[in-house]
Amino acid sequence: MRFGKKAALASVATVAALALSACGGGASSGNSSGGAVNGAGKTLDVFIAKSTTFPQQQQQWMTDTAATFKKNTGADLKFETFSSGNDELTKIQTSAVSGQGPDVYDLGTTFTPTAVATGAFAQLSDSDWNAVGGKAKFNQAALGISGPDKDHLYAVPFSSRPFVMAYNKSLLKAAGIDKPATTWDELEQQAKKVNDPSKGVYGMSVGYKDGYSPWKYIWAFSEQQGNKLVDGKNANINNDTVKSAYQTYFGWLTKDKVVDPASVGWTDSQALANFASGKSAFFPMTSISSEVTLGKSAIKDQFEYALMPTSVNGSNPNGGTPVASILSGDNMGVASYTKNKDLALAFLKQVTDKDAQVNYQKLFGDLPTNAEALATFSSAPHMAGITDAAAKSYATPFTGAWADIQLALVNVAVQSIPDLASGEVSDSNLSQRLQTAQNTAQQSLSRAK
Repeated sequence: MRFGKKAALASVATVAALALSACGGGASSGNSSGGAVNGAGKTLDVFIAKSTTFPQQQQQWMTDTAATFKKNTGADLKFETFSSGNDELTKIQTSAVSGQGPDVYDLGTTFTPTAVATGAFAQLSDSDWNAVGGKAKFNQAALGISGPDKDHLYAVPFSSRPFVMAYNKSLLKAAGIDKPATTWDELEQQAKKVNDPSKGVYGMSVGYKDGYSPWKYIWAFSEQQGNKLVDGKNANINNDTVKSAYQTYFGWLTKDKVVDPASVGWTDSQALANFASGKSAFFPMTSISSEVTLGKSAIKDQFEYALMPTSVNGSNPNGGTPVASILSGDNMGVASYTKNKDLALAFLKQVTDKDAQVNYQKLFGDLPTNAEALATFSSAPHMAGITDAAAKSYATPFTGAWADIQLALVNVAVQSIPDLASGEVSDSNLSQRLQTAQNTAQQSLSRAK
């Protein structure tokens, strides 16, 4: 999607905060012609998200990356950090207007369409990709949110955080379950089989009050059932497929009663803590970052990861797709105004080469987007399900309107919290909220034409 800069900046200004939350070393670099880059006397400016979880590791990574870049190109590397989505969008907007600013931006995957809509990032040419190491260098699924289609890509995949389902092996074994569910219907059945409220044990841990996760369930149900939430210029939210998705999601609490009643007020971090204490069999829609908590928990020897269910009952009707996860992680984009494009591409090659990606995973936990590096983790503890999900992740719609749509889907869950607490979300209330979400989504899509 491309449109005028002024219109684009106005369109994305109101959606940045949600969209952004979404969400080493290397061989010598080459320029877009394939030769070595001579950057002596120059400085490349890279704008990345500040890590509050791993501040020391990030500082060391930046220092080591700058030293390698200096050795490879002769140029200095300057890192700037941002602390919020609004910070980055403001920087993109002001830089696009002035024609000067950072050369390279760290972009969350679901924010990439919004960033591209500003006009601040040019489409990457074949020679640009050659300078980075070629498209074949990457896990091909990771390229799915780099642009609207495979022939129009604007950003380079940098890190991957696919969503999976954590499960408690001991609880499943005690219930006579050999392997975790692969469909939503089967997950409901297994959760009921494990469920034992009298002992404080439930089938699933779910954070209904979380500000980010609910929409991912609805997107997955819809994609798997062949309902595109965005179909060209049209939103498809107020329909039976989406309603059924919410009814299933809410029904785990209100109808099936396979989650702790307290979960109506839980965020994902609270749901994770509940699962980590051994009080549920499944914790769906989590990422590798949960390993930090689970690896030190009471179930450190009993948890594992598996793919999220990829269908309702074993089939994907209406041309549905067996999506395992949204395509989640980070991309890096080169500013269209940069005067250091060759250096920017050399930097992207360096940080996406195999050794650099392996090192980054060890420091921060995120999976590599480099295909060869990703393969090295497939046999590591807890990694089989994670790497499988990385290969079976699918992109959310590539439109600057997606942040508004994502927020509209979350709001349906947020507005249903009082109903969930009372034990039932009525059909009329749900229908009304879906209509509101439909209107919001359609208006945003219309503005983004």
